[in-house]
Amino acid sequence: MILHDRPNVYVGLVHHPVYNKKMDVITTSVTNLDIHDIARISCTYGVNRYYIIQPLENQRRLVQDILDYWQVGYGSQYNTDRKTAFERVALIPSFEDTIEDIEKEHGEPPVVVTTDARVYPNTIGYKSLRRKFADGKPYLIIFGTGWGLAKETMLKSDYILEPVYGPGEYNHLSVRSAVAIILDRILGEEWWNQ
Repeated sequence: MILHDRPNVYVGLVHHPVYNKKMDVITTSVTNLDIHDIARISCTYGVNRYYIIQPLENQRRLVQDILDYWQVGYGSQYNTDRKTAFERVALIPSFEDTIEDIEKEHGEPPVVVTTDARVYPNTIGYKSLRRKFADGKPYLIIFGTGWGLAKETMLKSDYILEPVYGPGEYNHLSVRSAVAIILDRILGEEWWNQ
């Protein structure tokens, strides 16, 4: 579903290729809380679609069971608010398939914005990204699981969003917390202008 009165923003949660704490490239398992919380955050901020990017078949079956329960099963009748949030969720095997899916919908590939806790030469700030949304292009905001996105994915991005900093030195948020903070900064109310 494309929301014409809002920016064309998509969210992708990548489970491969990502790093573990030793900086080995791995595939992470899906976390049930990430499915639910990021779906609800995405719905709250008008994200077009939330992609769970997971290549492993056994993990995909698990996620599909959860999606089926909330999209068409008993959960869809029991909790219609959750069903509404889950209508924006898509399970997809790869980053490349995600790009292709968005391109099919818009006739052009999305502008890819990755996230990381480090600064890079093509880092973009939150206000600058908000201004870019006015171009009407689709934007895909990519979040990594584990210890972050592998370099190969970072190199495929048009921009890397500046890190979320707190007042201290600790900088290791859960991905669902990072998604909430970042979506509020790029899609939320412009409270600083009021």
